[in-house]
Amino acid sequence: MAHEPLTQEEVLLEGFLALDTPEGFRAELIEGEIVVTPPPDGDHEDYINVIVKQVIRRARTDMDFSGNKGLRLKSGDTCPKNHAVPDTTFAPTHLRLFRGADSWMPCEGVAMVVEVTSSKPKADREAKRRCYARGGIPLYLLVDRDTSQITLFSAPEKDDYRQHSTLPFGKPLALPEPFAFDLDTTDFL
Repeated sequence: MAHEPLTQEEVLLEGFLALDTPEGFRAELIEGEIVVTPPPDGDHEDYINVIVKQVIRRARTDMDFSGNKGLRLKSGDTCPKNHAVPDTTFAPTHLRLFRGADSWMPCEGVAMVVEVTSSKPKADREAKRRCYARGGIPLYLLVDRDTSQITLFSAPEKDDYRQHSTLPFGKPLALPEPFAFDLDTTDFL
């Protein structure tokens, strides 16, 4: 029985899923490009720590979080299914999204993803933003260390977010429901 030949997108996805990256590195498939990043530095992890602690203590809804959880996201017209690994993923505790999830889980139910810029800041600012919007993730929080700004993207529609709020480090950033608190960014200075 003859099999139909694989499309270029299918070959890329199969190759990506078969990658064996070195320990500590992570690989993502973002808009048709395989992106491999080294382990983060300590400052990167400190920004994540500041955000996670505030969300756990102050969010109106109890949140579970996962660092470096693989998400399968919808594709654009010209690229294969995206596989992104946010620095942090938040989901309401009552959904138990992470329990029993595969390495690459669907993004339905995710409340917010967080990225802190590091070795590939353009991917965080542009390509990953579009991927998260396509996936329908309601909130994308970007901590941009190069510009010393924090941006909250919201209202995803098709390939992007319709709204965003950007503030310099040191200013409080209002997180909407289900978080419903002002994120203190003074520790980012």
